[in-house]
This record gives sequence, C-alpha cells and structure tokens, in this order.
Amino acid sequence: MADCREFRLTKPHNRMDGKTELLKQLRIDRSTPPPARRTSVRILVVAGGVVVVLLGVWFTWSNRNSIEVQTATAQPAAAVQGSTAVLDASGYVTARRQATVSAKVTGRVAEVLIEEGQRVAAGQVLARLDATDANAQLNLARAQLDVARAQLADLHLLLAQAERDLARQQDLVARKLISQQSVDDAHTLVESRRSRIIAQEREVEVAERSVALAQVGVDNTVIRAPFAGVITVKAAQPGEMVSPISAGGGFTRTGIGTLVDMDSLEIEVEVNEAYIGRVQPEQPVETTLNAYPNWKIPGKVIAIIPAADRSKATVKVRISIENVKDPRIVPDMGVRVAFLEKPSSSTATPPLAGVLIPASALRIQGDTNLVFVVVDNHAQARKVTLGQSYSDLRQVLAGINANEPVIIKPAAELKDGDRVHVKPLQ
Repeated sequence: MADCREFRLTKPHNRMDGKTELLKQLRIDRSTPPPARRTSVRILVVAGGVVVVLLGVWFTWSNRNSIEVQTATAQPAAAVQGSTAVLDASGYVTARRQATVSAKVTGRVAEVLIEEGQRVAAGQVLARLDATDANAQLNLARAQLDVARAQLADLHLLLAQAERDLARQQDLVARKLISQQSVDDAHTLVESRRSRIIAQEREVEVAERSVALAQVGVDNTVIRAPFAGVITVKAAQPGEMVSPISAGGGFTRTGIGTLVDMDSLEIEVEVNEAYIGRVQPEQPVETTLNAYPNWKIPGKVIAIIPAADRSKATVKVRISIENVKDPRIVPDMGVRVAFLEKPSSSTATPPLAGVLIPASALRIQGDTNLVFVVVDNHAQARKVTLGQSYSDLRQVLAGINANEPVIIKPAAELKDGDRVHVKPLQ
C-alpha cells in the first residue's frame, strides 16, 4: 500500500516536468543570431574596412604623384571685346579740394570744435582763439569813435551859434549900428566852423573804420570752414599756440585741422612714358580699389598732365570717379586702373577671333608656344597660335577652345600627360 501511495504522489509531478522540458525545446531563442547570419555580417564589415583602406591608399598615392596647379577658363574673345583693357596702371585717390585750415593771426587756442571724420558745412565754426587782446582793441576803437562823434556834435552846436551871430551882425550893419568888419568876422567864423565839421566827419569815418578793423581782428580769432567737407586731421588742442606761418621749434601749430571736399575726389596715376600714347582724354577706364578688389568703378580720363617725371620716366594722368560720393572711397587709397578701348562710332569693329587666356599660361619653347590644358586630371600640352596682347591677356587664334581650363604659371617640371591636382584660386 505504501508503494502504491508513493506512485500516486510522484507520477503527476514527473509528467509535468516532461511537458515543461518539451515546451522549452520548442521555444525560439531570438537573443542569439543564427550562425550563418552572424558570419555574413562579419564578412561585410571586414570587406568594407578593406575598401576604405584601399581608397585612402589610392587617394594618397595619386595626390603624391600629381602636380598641384591653378587654372583659368579660356574666354571667347568676342564676348569680352567691349571691355578689353589696353593698359594697366596703379595710383592713388586724391582730392582736388582740400585745405589745412589755420587762423589768420597768431594766438592761443581756446576751443576746438572738430573731430576726425566729422562732416562740416561751409562757414561752420571749427575753433576759437583767445580773443582778449582783440576785444580790448575793439573796445578802444569804439571809445574813440564815441569821442569823435561827440566832438562832431559839439561843432554842430558851435556852427549853429556862429550862424545866429552872423545873422545879428548883418541886421546891425543894415541899421548902420556896427561896421562891416564885424559882419566879415562873423562870416569867417561860420565858415571856419563848417570846415571843422567836415574835418571832424572824416575823423568819425576814420574811427568807424578803426572799429571795423578791430572787429575783423575779433573775427579772426574764430576759425571757420572755408567749404563743406570732412575733417581728416585734427591738428591742435586747447592751450596750444597756432600761427599762419611756422615759428620753428615745434611749439607752434600751423593749422587747426585738414578739411577735404569728398565731392572732389579723383584718381591720379603715373603711366610709363613709353605707353602714354595709349591714353587719350575722355577714354573710359575701370578702377579697382585695393581695399575692395571685387568692386569695379567706372570712370574716364580727365586730363593728361603735360609734364614728365625725369627720374621715374612717367606721366601723370587724372581720372574721374563715377561713384565719387560713396563713403568707401577715401583719399590716399591705392587703386588699379585699367584703360579700356575707346569705342569708335565711325566704323564698326569686327569681333575678335579665338579666345583670351592669361598671358602667364603661355610657355615658350624655342619657336613653339605651348599652353597646358587640364583633361581628365592630366595636363595636355597644346601648340597654340597667338594673336594680339591685351594688358595681362593674350589672344589665342587656334589650339584652344572656349571654356577649356588652362593652367596658369605652369611649373618647369610639368610635362604633357602628367597627373595634376587643381588648386582653387585664392
């Protein structure tokens, strides 16, 4: 009975354990990838790494064995014919109207009312000098004028009295109560008073002129702008002495500041006398400021100065600026000027043939003119037929097509077929 009882207790337990094991075997374990898939992923990763390494090695090897060059695009000559430069020159921006503003008299600066960069109007007060002496002289002249006018008024009173005395004397002579001598004396006195009045009126006029002169002296202590412009230099400070002439020693200023009329800006260039024949009055030009190399400013030739610099063999040329009121243009800026072909209205100019390339792209080998063109990252030497020269450009009649990249300043070791690496222009 004990065995049967034990069998009944353990048999259900063993049956449940067997079912549990069977269920565990049928369950899919998704945490572990299949062996075949794991192997494929590893192969792809390794293959990708090998490809990257090979590409890096190839890129390094190709760049190491290539020559670094810079290129420019060949432009159709007809497309740029209208703006072809016949001559280049360098110069500076100058102002035709500028002044170092100073006082007309020597004096101590009492007040300075300007700063660099300030725009002033014509007649605006720039500075004041100590006017103590000038005001004293003006007060003295005014006092002298008052005295002269008072003396003139007194003479008018004396004249009136003399005229009344003359009238009485004439009445007495008519009644034969006095002699004619008394009348003559009274008449002489009247004429004398009148002469003194005329002289005194001249004295009053002189005194008035003295007052006006003293007022000019006071006005000279006030320094005003002679024309409208911009202050570029502030040269004096309160307490310093200024003088219209240099006193020497460096203790006396000769000016308050420098005033420039920005509407009078123009360009002055020096052209080699060997090429001055290419410059004509009213010739169009294209100006480029060194500070703004991408800004092309149109202009024209104002005049050719009829004098040459013997030491430099150059001739000065004055050039106008079309955008003269632009605040970016300031005096003494460096500029580059391209003198353009002057259009002709009488005859039509035929279009230029071929292409234009930088003159630095040419390599001359004996009687052969070569230009290197980049084709599939390789340098290809081309024999070219040259035309005219246009400043830093050269006309190519045959050998190069438009829009082809040509190598500028080719290295001496560059040969036909060499691998090249194009470096962007700075």
